[in-house]
Amino acid sequence: MRMGGEEETETGEEMSNDDGTNTVPLLTPHKMGRFDLSHRVVLAPLTRQRSYGNVPQPHAILYYQQRTTKGGLLIAEATGVSDTAQGYKDTPGIWTKEQVEAWKPIVDGVHEKGGIFFCQIWHVGRVSNSRFDGVEIHGAHGYLIDQFLKDQVNDRTDKYGGSLENRCRFALEIVEAVVGEIGPEKVGIRLSPFGNYSGAADSNPEALGLYMAHALNKFGILYCHVVEPRKVKLGEIFENPYNLGPVRDAFKGTLIVAGNYNRKDGNNAISSGYADLIAYGRLFLSNPDLPRRFEIDASLNKYNSETFYIPDPVIGYTDYPFLSSDI
Repeated sequence: MRMGGEEETETGEEMSNDDGTNTVPLLTPHKMGRFDLSHRVVLAPLTRQRSYGNVPQPHAILYYQQRTTKGGLLIAEATGVSDTAQGYKDTPGIWTKEQVEAWKPIVDGVHEKGGIFFCQIWHVGRVSNSRFDGVEIHGAHGYLIDQFLKDQVNDRTDKYGGSLENRCRFALEIVEAVVGEIGPEKVGIRLSPFGNYSGAADSNPEALGLYMAHALNKFGILYCHVVEPRKVKLGEIFENPYNLGPVRDAFKGTLIVAGNYNRKDGNNAISSGYADLIAYGRLFLSNPDLPRRFEIDASLNKYNSETFYIPDPVIGYTDYPFLSSDI
């Protein structure tokens, strides 16, 4: 396919090999539990609002397949586990037989290309078998779990409020329940301790992130997916003195980080040991062959934010161009 509108990338730090060649850190393998990842570029969970009536649609097969590489990790968009878990129109669910059956060909499509596919769930509840490789619990961005974690919105006076331990209790009980259903080797969680989404902020986010990192270790879950401190609010970037180093040091599983990473930032994060994997959202949305573009440092398609949430099954969804085959 021809290349569309593009923006320049920044060259990342590359590692020199003994034979004089360079290795792109983002394109190095990573062992994540039983999964052998071929590279460190992860498709972040991206709400697309194209699951009409909360049922995943056939057009999602192509969307996810376009972004699948052999040994690459994809995280599906936030998926409701009950009819009360839906906060946005046309987001997918997984609580009915119809929804489960609709997910199966989508998951099969990813597996046919050798990808690893996790389903991000909004609430704990029924964990249905749709052939996903695992589950990511959504504990970020001001939604239900995050509201329990943050002291600026959690005003409970029972065992789920007040102290840091109490505020984290609900999230950890959910982790325990999901682990009990499918095993720790299939469970990840997403957190945004520094975030202030929908007013869900915390007075000591460093302590919150560190507490959760240590507490999650006892369950032996596969990964922790954490949003960078600079991503405080949706669509806004703030410079601050915080980083996820303490979380990196505390958590024993795979650490995935997200938050406006480009190629250079991602390579530096991997080569320095700051993170194991980097989740890309908008760049992966607009560049279905993002790992390949990072590998050869190709220019990137520009994303169109006006088509992020429209219901069209093609425009802004599966029509972003790939690199030409001769590049």
